Amino acid sequence: MTGEGGLSETTGLPRRLFAFSGGFLRNRRLRRILTLAGHRICLGLPGEGDGVVVWGHSPQAWRGERIAARTGAALVRVEDAPLRSLRPGRMGDPALGLLIDGDGAAYDGSRPSRVERILAGDPLDDSNILDRSRVAIARIQASDLSKYNIHDPTLPVPDPGYVLVADQVAGDASLRGMAAAAAFADMLACAIAENPGRRIVVKAHPETAAGLRAGHFSARALPSNVQLLTDPVSPWAVLGGAVAVYTIASQLGFEAILAGHRPHVFGQPFYAGWGLSEDRNPVPRRTRSLTRAQLFAGAMILAPVWYDPGADRLGTLETTLNQLEAEARAFREDGKGYTASGMRRWKRRHLQGFFGAQTPVRFAGDAQTAQDRAAALGRKHLIWGAAPAPQTSGAPVLRIEDGFLRSRGLGAALVPPLSLVKDDLGIHYDPGFESRLERLIAAPPPPGAEARARALIKAITASGLSKYNLANLPADLPSLPQGRRILVPGQVEDDASLRLGAGAERSNLDLLRRVRLENPGAVILYKPHPDVEAALRPGAVAALDLAGLADHVASGADPAALIAAVDEVWTLTSQLGFEALLRGKPVTCLGAPFYAGWGLTRDLGPVPLRRARAADGHPLPRPALWQLAHAALIAYPRYVDPRTGRPCPAETAVLRLAGSEGPPPPLILRLLARAQRMAARLPRP
Repeated sequence: MTGEGGLSETTGLPRRLFAFSGGFLRNRRLRRILTLAGHRICLGLPGEGDGVVVWGHSPQAWRGERIAARTGAALVRVEDAPLRSLRPGRMGDPALGLLIDGDGAAYDGSRPSRVERILAGDPLDDSNILDRSRVAIARIQASDLSKYNIHDPTLPVPDPGYVLVADQVAGDASLRGMAAAAAFADMLACAIAENPGRRIVVKAHPETAAGLRAGHFSARALPSNVQLLTDPVSPWAVLGGAVAVYTIASQLGFEAILAGHRPHVFGQPFYAGWGLSEDRNPVPRRTRSLTRAQLFAGAMILAPVWYDPGADRLGTLETTLNQLEAEARAFREDGKGYTASGMRRWKRRHLQGFFGAQTPVRFAGDAQTAQDRAAALGRKHLIWGAAPAPQTSGAPVLRIEDGFLRSRGLGAALVPPLSLVKDDLGIHYDPGFESRLERLIAAPPPPGAEARARALIKAITASGLSKYNLANLPADLPSLPQGRRILVPGQVEDDASLRLGAGAERSNLDLLRRVRLENPGAVILYKPHPDVEAALRPGAVAALDLAGLADHVASGADPAALIAAVDEVWTLTSQLGFEALLRGKPVTCLGAPFYAGWGLTRDLGPVPLRRARAADGHPLPRPALWQLAHAALIAYPRYVDPRTGRPCPAETAVLRLAGSEGPPPPLILRLLARAQRMAARLPRP
């Protein structure tokens, strides 16, 4: 960014931009992105070196255009980037990126725009950018993302073999200067004439399907062989069944190119004229031939200014995909709503924040009531952890648990989570049944997974993060005994992961005895579980019993620092074993935690054979560590940003946990946790 005057280092346009439309003053996200891009929105008249900012070719843009022409100020047009948000702006969602253009507008082919200048003049042969393009294209398709993302990927589309015609909303700026009704009628007539005998499917614009704005076609006025598709279907699914695509200037035409089509384009959108479309109204100055990856690189990587809401800074296309994937996943999974049973009252508000943003979660005291309600309402039934599910069928059962990057503080102290997992098969700590996490670990990873997982591992380890991230831990470890150090993490002994996943050793004392038996000359460091140290849960080992088994008891120690100081880790089922794997340490498991059995640990416990061999007995491919991390930290959990209350990606959760953010429990919950701690100290009857 620059000083008060001059040019923005990000866009090369005047820093001071004078606005004559209230939207630039009311829209906080718009102002924030412009500010981060090096601009300041001003009122009054522009001076020398200043600019005038307008929103595309909106009905109010004429005011700024007139002032710019009169004063000689640079005219800057701003528009939404091609991946905008979950919902359209008219439904209240802020944009995740902008096109800030001192030349024109990307959808207006009457004059060059920034996107066009990049596509026409930039080399576009950088292998790194083209690799990013290819991965991003595949990722967008795999995640079913588009400019708006309120479509439902599970909705059926017409049987394949149709000709697809893209409708647009009436008054769309890309239709400026043309008789839109006649243009759409002509396009449909061409599609029918050029494809005799073919079915024609007209896809409504997402805003038309949502009832926000009118389109150009009515089902009553269409010929009998033309179907108007108004269901909020996946654009990628409908493109997959098309044999030809016709558009004036819809973004669906751009997505058609990415899907392998050569669309018939009747307008002059940014994606026409580069040898990838059949142009009925060509732009003479566009003569360059581009590949799909080059077109995507210019339009999606180089031209937009992307915003990362988690970090509150300018981002990249990849950070935008991270955020959109998180929001779209929550929207698609939660649309029909849930009933829930067996949820402690203090957890209900947080469950509502995770899963009830669209349709409030309904809570019931017992599982059978919740199951019956879920079946009657067409919902899914949430239960906590490994609690027994009702015997009657009718509603899918999903098991909820804390995620592996949970909070800054203990769950037993009623600190709310930043992450939860939702499993439709089992639960990750019960090896007696297959879990959704197991399938994610074993499945082929999605596009871009390796780079994302490796970056996340690096961020977690660099920040010293673990599951609970307790405050006030000492920065340095005390002097530790020399020798081959083995870290033994203690666990809560009534924890379900021990009850369901332990082997012959089922207590912390049994674990220490086995480790000492197998490693008589090693230096054994024992770390009690923080819930046990806080006297919230059982699992304490008496000092007399520790004698001869542990050379050092690391009470209140930072787990990340301990892992760095040891040579290996032995555990029953503790998550600390997973955290040690992320940090490159050898791990021996006496139980069957989710990370055991994949060839990444030394397994001495009862690991399910299904993690190593297929049903026919053939060995399964062994996942790499980054694949395990991607499944466990990105694909399996859901995250909610404590700052915004919105779904967020794992990267934002890491950012929050590495800082000081994360809401403390309300006073009533802190008092309840204190009472729970006092009760835990009482002798059991």
